[in-house]
Amino acid sequence: MAKIDELLDTIDIKRASDIHITSGLTPMVRIDGNLVRANEEIISHDVVGEYIEDLMPEKFEEFLEKGEIDFKYNRKGICNFRVNAFKCRESYAICMRIIKEKIPKLSDISTAEALKEFTELKDGLVLVTGPTGSGKSTTLAAMINEINKNKEKHIITLEEPIEYIHETNRSVINQRDVGEDTKSYAAGLRAALRQDPDVILVGEMRDPETIEIALRAAQTGHLVFSTLHNMGAANSIYRIINSFEAGHQNEVKIQLSSLLRGVVSQVLLPNASGIGRSAAMEIMVCTSSIKNLIREGNFEQINSFIQMGSKFGMQTMEMDLRRLVNNNIISKEEYDTWIRNNKIN
Repeated sequence: MAKIDELLDTIDIKRASDIHITSGLTPMVRIDGNLVRANEEIISHDVVGEYIEDLMPEKFEEFLEKGEIDFKYNRKGICNFRVNAFKCRESYAICMRIIKEKIPKLSDISTAEALKEFTELKDGLVLVTGPTGSGKSTTLAAMINEINKNKEKHIITLEEPIEYIHETNRSVINQRDVGEDTKSYAAGLRAALRQDPDVILVGEMRDPETIEIALRAAQTGHLVFSTLHNMGAANSIYRIINSFEAGHQNEVKIQLSSLLRGVVSQVLLPNASGIGRSAAMEIMVCTSSIKNLIREGNFEQINSFIQMGSKFGMQTMEMDLRRLVNNNIISKEEYDTWIRNNKIN
């Protein structure tokens, strides 16, 4: 039993998404997007240091030298934690993202049929985008789980760190921890191309090298899933293309127009009941018209095509927000606030 478990046992893991522990302060938890006190007990600097050293004794010296470190912690039968420990002035701090052990069904996340249709593709690139804490990893895990339940595929995941643990069902799943099992996303991707995969999950396309190899994987007959930390399909496409030097961008536009199959962009909003949050999604499906827009660099027109693309399974964020409020899943006040803050007309 880890030293931190006594504190974790006092927290309602089912409701919380993150736990924050800082030297000299009371522990805080994030519930439905809001930070609240876990209890009134102040945790000393020495105790926080003991928590960190106990959780990763083999990396504690590296933490002291670098000032921050990522790792995972598993409480079997309860949940997994994605952990970042860091120094701040004279203090230590720990942020623990809670990853539930049970992988949700796609139908638990969204009613959109396009999500299931993306899992039935044979090749190409599918992106799930959104800000930190928007549920991207959960949506991807549900999509991988859908393939695992229904198809005989070889699935390789590259994650930093591994969050949801998949058990082999109809598919064979190999999960690789970037930093532990492979040096980088790019190195893991290169190796994956020699490991006979059908489906590759890349935790994040964070640099041109990783993007280039992911596109190559999609081009050679693999189905690739990945994430970006931004909102909107058009913004995601623009960001990918502009991560390359100007002389290479036309080539990337052509590749992306051929290989991109869809973009899911999501946020989490508090439920009207006051308990839990629900995902609102913009979904873009790459029709021939959208492929042409990408090839020609007319990204500003993509949103109009999404608005008119419901027969292809597309939806704007506002359309999904209206569904949520009409079904009393989120409140009208939450809907109005989101629309106002994001200037959707």
